[in-house]
Amino acid sequence: MSYKHLVHPSLETMTSPEMAFEINAETLQTMRDQRSQAIGLEFVQDLPVSSETVFTTLNDGHELKLVIYQPAARSAELLPVVYHMHGGGMVMGTPEMMEVRNKLLVNKLGIAVVSVDYRLAPEHAHPIPVEDCYAGYQWTVANAQARGFDASRIVSMGESAGGGLAAALSLLLRDRGDRSLLGQYLIYPMLDDRTASTVEPAPPVGEFIWTRASNRFGWGALLGHEPGGEGVSPYAAPARAADVSGLPTTFMYTGALDLFMEEDLEYAKRLMCAGVPTELHVYQGAIHAFEMLLTGPIAEQASTDIQRSLRALLQL
Repeated sequence: MSYKHLVHPSLETMTSPEMAFEINAETLQTMRDQRSQAIGLEFVQDLPVSSETVFTTLNDGHELKLVIYQPAARSAELLPVVYHMHGGGMVMGTPEMMEVRNKLLVNKLGIAVVSVDYRLAPEHAHPIPVEDCYAGYQWTVANAQARGFDASRIVSMGESAGGGLAAALSLLLRDRGDRSLLGQYLIYPMLDDRTASTVEPAPPVGEFIWTRASNRFGWGALLGHEPGGEGVSPYAAPARAADVSGLPTTFMYTGALDLFMEEDLEYAKRLMCAGVPTELHVYQGAIHAFEMLLTGPIAEQASTDIQRSLRALLQL
């Protein structure tokens, strides 16, 4: 049974057969090639936003790429920073893929965005992706003064797999004694390897864009084994964390028809019960990656909500 009738009319184009895909070992490289660049660059091509690519050498010799976006003309005032992790199911994606949203945030809010090009599974299984994100965050903090960033006003942000990595980064920073992250912005985050493996989601979710089959492949690639078993690290699957107290202020949104809806609601509930200031939005009729369309009432509401929250938390 299809639940297409529940999808908001503004998102109908995302339910077309042309938008359907399934990630597996055979299709992975094709999907990486197709989804490495941004959609809608025409919306931001004239914005006064500069971009710069830098590299930092990690302990294992890897050259970690970071893409920095900031206002083209800026004052001497220190800029708050959104430290960003892109989506892609842990197996695909690039910082450039989210260039439109990141440039829009810079232009609207007058902030900087630092987007990390973490290594992808299955070539680089856990813990390499989250450790790359940790290293990129450490670089951002260490270079804040030289770059004109305000190290006391840094939040993390990620969508889908990037949202899961943002949640994992917060756990990792807390457990390593680093409380410098001001907030975490988890956009329909990928948090629980048990979804679509040992736990079957509700029937209406996950029909479009990111499916149960793709989710199982993504988690298997990250973990290096079948998802849903025992002993999975919370730094890989944050929903596995026994304790979520002491985490930074959280903003989260998801779609009512997103495969991750139930795991996201459960994680937000646990954060609230642990005393973590948490704001949660669930958009009716929204599917995975719905805001990629940029226009339409749901995408525009999500943009309004996240910008309002950032303004308040970053004191803009």
